[in-house]
Order: sequence, then C-alpha cells, then structure tokens
Amino acid sequence: MATAEPLLPPSLSLAGKRAVVTGANTGIGKVTALELARAGATVVLACRSRDKAEAAMAEIREEVPSADLRFHELDLGSLRATRASAAALAAGPIIDILINNAGLAGTRGATADGFELAFGTNHMGTFAFTMGLIDRVADGGRIVILASRAHYRAGGIDFAKVFESTASVTGLEEYGVSKLANVLFAAELARRVEARGIVVSSLHPGVVASDIWRSIPWGFRGLAKLFMISNREGARTSLYCATSPELVGKSGRYWDCCREKRPSRAAQENALAAELWLRSEGWLKKFTADA
Repeated sequence: MATAEPLLPPSLSLAGKRAVVTGANTGIGKVTALELARAGATVVLACRSRDKAEAAMAEIREEVPSADLRFHELDLGSLRATRASAAALAAGPIIDILINNAGLAGTRGATADGFELAFGTNHMGTFAFTMGLIDRVADGGRIVILASRAHYRAGGIDFAKVFESTASVTGLEEYGVSKLANVLFAAELARRVEARGIVVSSLHPGVVASDIWRSIPWGFRGLAKLFMISNREGARTSLYCATSPELVGKSGRYWDCCREKRPSRAAQENALAAELWLRSEGWLKKFTADA
C-alpha cells in the first residue's frame, strides 16, 4: 500500500478510542480502518475472512506501523452468526465508533434465513449487528451506516418480496430497496438513542470502484467503473460522519459526499421507518430464538 496523505485532520487524535469497521478487509472499509488507525484509534476489522482481514492489516501496518488492529469474525448473511458475533464483541471494551460499511450489490439469491440476498445482508445483517452492540456504544459515540444514492430509486418496501429470491437480472432493484432500509434504520435508530447523545448517520459515499460490484456482469461492471471514484475518495464521507464535530446535534441525517442532503420521500416516512424497525425486531427474534 503506497503512502498517501491523511484523510483526517492531523490535529485529530483518536487515542484511547475504539472503532469497529465492518467489511474492512477491502475497498472503502480498508481505507477507513487505515485512517482511523492513523489517528490513533484501536480498530476492529469485522470481516468474514480472517485471511483477507490479516492481509489488509498487514498492508495498513506498512503505512501505519503503530496501528492497533484487531480481527473479529462477522458474516452478515446469517442472523444467527451475526448475533453471536455481536455478542462476542459486546463482551469487550466500549465502542466509540461503529461503521457499518459491509454490504453487497448486484448479487442474486437469498440468505441462510430466506431473505432476498441484498435486503438480508445489507439491512437485516446490519440491523442485527448494530442492535447486538448498541449497549456497548459509548454515550456520545458515532454510528455510521453506509447507504447509497440508489435508495432514491426505491419507492418503498414490499415486505412480501423481502422473502423472495432476487428477481431482477442485475440485482440493482433489490439493492436500492436494501439501501432505502439502511436510511430508514439510521433515522429510526437516531430517534431511539437520542437521549444518549449518539450521532447516527447514513450516507452515500459516491459511486466507488470497490469490490462491492464484483458480482455485477463483467461488461457492465467494466464500463461503470470508468465513471467511479477511488476508494480513498469514497472513504471521506464515512470518516467525516465518524469524527467531525460538525455533526453534533445532527443525528439521523443523510450525507452525500460530506454534505447533508435530503433523502428520498420514502426515506422520510416515519411510519415506514417504525414499521421496518418492528418487523426487523420480529424477524431477528424469530431466526435467533434458540441461539
């Protein structure tokens, strides 16, 4: 990994802080983990593959030799596994920054629990992991949820279809629904933890040439990546939402390239956010009842 200019202000110190970044072995997540470690935070890389995470940690240490990095196993495709992962992590120190970066796009199928793959991974996995850690997030801490501008394409959530295998050829229609769920979850979570001073943010990082697009058909992926930004550019908004003092008092907002932006009309429906929360709670209990 070539040495690059820091993305966070040199005056910012995260010494003594603990950050958790999901999907941190590649792409935006790896850059995010690097920059938080550079600022002095202990960074937990929550990933499916130990080998890939350790390879990423080795690259990060090449640039930041003092980086304090930890691996934690996480598979968002299974609610049972996600709940166990969160429980193990919650037994450790307080978490100051939780960045829900992991996700997938353009992949067709269903999760182990029968959810449409994008919805089950991007929303339900993120919901389960976050709620399993919520009591260990520091008062005044930060929770960041990577959504996408793609949420504007989803007019709502058909709750019957979230238990059907991916129907569209590219999976991008379902991806948009999962990202709408991310924005709704962030807004509802912000309302529920307001008294604790936790700043919850959802964001669009920009259209980034990252591994999230690895399952998109090659020809489309190659053409699309010509118009995408780098992982370093894409990590800026995650880092901004995780650390900037400008976000104090602005919990529940949606950010696009480090600027606050009005989300879609559907994403502003408080009733839909509340319904999604209640359904997600019910599903989580159902699929982890004997865990």
